[in-house]
Amino acid sequence: MWWGLVCALTAAVAYGVASVLQAIAARAAEDGSYGVDPRLLIRVLKQWKYLLGLGLDLLGFVAQLAALRVLPLFVVQAALAASLAVTAISTMVLGVRLSRREWAAVAVVCAGLALLGASAQSEGSSPVGTGFHVALPIIAVLLGAAGMLAGRASPRVRTPALGLIAGLCFGLVAVSGRVLPGFGLTELLTDPATYAVALAGVLAMLFYASALQRGGVTAATAVMVVGETVVPSAIGVFVLGDSTRPGFAAVAVLGFLLAVTAALALSRFGEVPA
Repeated sequence: MWWGLVCALTAAVAYGVASVLQAIAARAAEDGSYGVDPRLLIRVLKQWKYLLGLGLDLLGFVAQLAALRVLPLFVVQAALAASLAVTAISTMVLGVRLSRREWAAVAVVCAGLALLGASAQSEGSSPVGTGFHVALPIIAVLLGAAGMLAGRASPRVRTPALGLIAGLCFGLVAVSGRVLPGFGLTELLTDPATYAVALAGVLAMLFYASALQRGGVTAATAVMVVGETVVPSAIGVFVLGDSTRPGFAAVAVLGFLLAVTAALALSRFGEVPA
């Protein structure tokens, strides 16, 4: 199980550094348009910083999938939320200074992850039927439709709504990756969860980039963290059979709350300050 923790932390580091590069690219690609514009992804893909960030995202995704094979969803998703701590530290090379409160939040994130690591056991083994797999890409389509509608909302509603939907899409990627039976070509092509991973991943990037481009970083990132941690973690516990080591349930809850709450305190690092 220890290598699963290593993979989860590797994913957090990769995602954290990637977000710095991608945030710079997203700002540079701003063109004054309003709403969700799929062409935003085309514009940012022309920048080497965004491409490097995508490479790190790919590394993080592979590490995340590996972690999901052996760890409960609540451990992996809390570790991914901790990527904000990595982003916060990474921005120091750009001259961004962390306050004492933010340094304390970084320390609390580490403490929370340590508690989760101590309490975790192997991922749950409750089987899910074909209907669960089929529902995953359908949910991705529904989230896509909700995101497009959110893009037309008033500025006050638009940013947190897009951030939340992006977080739910990221969470759907995690749940879908968790239930994949294997990584053989035939298995992947015949499992609806594979297509849910691809669609939800693209939608998550689009909606989060749109939220950051036109709204408050803290508002978008905070609700995104909630969406990508709380919902998939609940699905892992109540549907997929995730659990803790005997007698460590309270430790796991405390660790999860510490890690996620401290990540929320670092929400401003969802994007590099101008």
